[in-house]
Amino acid sequence: MKLGFIGTGEITKAVIIGILGSKIKFKKIFLSKRNSKISSYLKKRSKKIQIEKNNQHLINKSDWVFLAVTPKVGNEIIKKLHFKKKQIIVSFISTIQLPKLKELIKNKNNIVRAIPLPPISIRKGPIPIFPPNKKVKSFFSNLGTVIEINNEKKSLNFWSTSGMMAPFYELLNTLSKWLISKGVKKNIARSYITSLFIALSESAYSHSKKDLSVLVKNSQTPKGLNEQAVRLLRKLKFYNSTGKTLNEILKRLKK
Repeated sequence: MKLGFIGTGEITKAVIIGILGSKIKFKKIFLSKRNSKISSYLKKRSKKIQIEKNNQHLINKSDWVFLAVTPKVGNEIIKKLHFKKKQIIVSFISTIQLPKLKELIKNKNNIVRAIPLPPISIRKGPIPIFPPNKKVKSFFSNLGTVIEINNEKKSLNFWSTSGMMAPFYELLNTLSKWLISKGVKKNIARSYITSLFIALSESAYSHSKKDLSVLVKNSQTPKGLNEQAVRLLRKLKFYNSTGKTLNEILKRLKK
């Protein structure tokens, strides 16, 4: 199997690092030279990785093509490219929906939209795909937990929540900076905060079959610190603003 990646940003980097550490068997990975820093870094990771200056040449050599460019670039370049009939095309592009992709590609290919996130580099985390596809599911099952979605309208909800990655990291950054401002050393503050949230996330995942509100309730004691924190954040409408943010992201995706 020969894989081609058009676009070499952080997501492509994470996916390829994940592939290199997985059981996925491939002959070659072809990379576009769009981001020379990342493409050069990845090339050094494996002799099977080859950089291509021309996107069409990359497509001609690949069995699977991954579209990992911005929506603006995607709208500009995809319609100028020619894909092979039996190719599997996986799009990571957030705001170009399937009907538009088919229009741009002009071919009856197996086109699947996927939402990989940076933890895919360590082969962890959810990977929603639409529409369901056995080959694509099998591929990504080596890199994380695949969630198949039958309805593109519903898939947009998953794209929306994927937009909360940076806000999550900003929360960790804020907590770390707060500890540092109180005199805690940087390395200790960062280690503590990231370790704390890894543990909380793993605990939440292990209880994910239950209503998550149970975790909220069980993590509080009467007049305790967590009860105080939740009460104050609710008073500041922190959680309401999170919902409003998701709705705004969803509106953008529906355009």
